Amino acid sequence: MMDLKAKLNEQLNFEIESAYIYMAMANYVELQGMHGFSHFFTAQAKEEMDHALEFYKFMLEMEFNPVYEAIAKPEAEYGNFTDTFKAALEHEKEVSRRIKAIYKDALEVGCLDTQQFLNQFIAEQREEEDSFRDIIEQLERVRESWDGLYILDAKLGQR
Repeated sequence: MMDLKAKLNEQLNFEIESAYIYMAMANYVELQGMHGFSHFFTAQAKEEMDHALEFYKFMLEMEFNPVYEAIAKPEAEYGNFTDTFKAALEHEKEVSRRIKAIYKDALEVGCLDTQQFLNQFIAEQREEEDSFRDIIEQLERVRESWDGLYILDAKLGQR
């Protein structure tokens, strides 16, 4: 059970790190005048902080003591807009991988509470990855043309 506690704590910190990364991405696209893209990444960052809070509350309910770790400095630049969203997709895949690994550990030790808690995140991660793949497909179709980028920027600004 100690290993499960440690992995839950690691995920709590990774959710906060994810928010940090998405804020860096928001800043990167904002500085390029893409306010809708920035809004999308800011909303993504808020969602990650909400996830961190859910992990925090769950850990307390389970009488696990959350411990905060240092957060690594995120990248400042991500390439073109397609590259930025591809980096975000890869990050989401890592989040998915980590959550599924915790789930497997919870299964091995028979912690039904943790399994039940993580089910919502497994489903959400599947949706997140699909959403990022859809945006990447649209970005690839417009081939970084400003006309297409501005249309997508307006769409993402409505998130």
